[in-house]
Amino acid sequence: MPTTKWTFDTVHSSLAFSVRHLMISKVRGRFDKWTGTLDLDDADPTASKISIRIEAASVNTQEQQRDDHLRSVDFFDAGNHPEIAFESTGVKKLSEQNYNVTGDLTIRGVTREVEGAVEVLGRARDPWGGFRAGFSATTSIDRKDFGLLFNVPLDGGGVLVGEKVEIVAELEAVQAVAIGA
Repeated sequence: MPTTKWTFDTVHSSLAFSVRHLMISKVRGRFDKWTGTLDLDDADPTASKISIRIEAASVNTQEQQRDDHLRSVDFFDAGNHPEIAFESTGVKKLSEQNYNVTGDLTIRGVTREVEGAVEVLGRARDPWGGFRAGFSATTSIDRKDFGLLFNVPLDGGGVLVGEKVEIVAELEAVQAVAIGA
């Protein structure tokens, strides 16, 4: 069976994150502009490849002042580093629905290996004759590993922004074409 190419449907998908604020709560955000593909090998899922490209300036926490700060040199430096990228380097099967995906994540021009849990949610034919697949992925990173160092110490101890960033991707992909068919 050939590898098939899938394109992520960004209208029915989301790339979201959360990070501690003031050490007492979490702020959530997402990226509004991104693209991605999945080269899926059904015969050997561990040979599959994932690629995602995110416009750093599309960060959206529903607070304009915070979003502008996140785009600045204190955080994403979107003017000099307009793209956040993920390229998978390995897939490990844990069960029929659960996988670990390893890959290179690039933020602010810094690339680090990350590993995330991926759950296969299923496949379905849509009303327009297309074929779709759903996935849920989670990981966490230390933002300092990518040069996102800004912080403010708090009078009572702790800091304004947590270091651990939790990332959740809810992905719906549309089958495009068979590769090598």
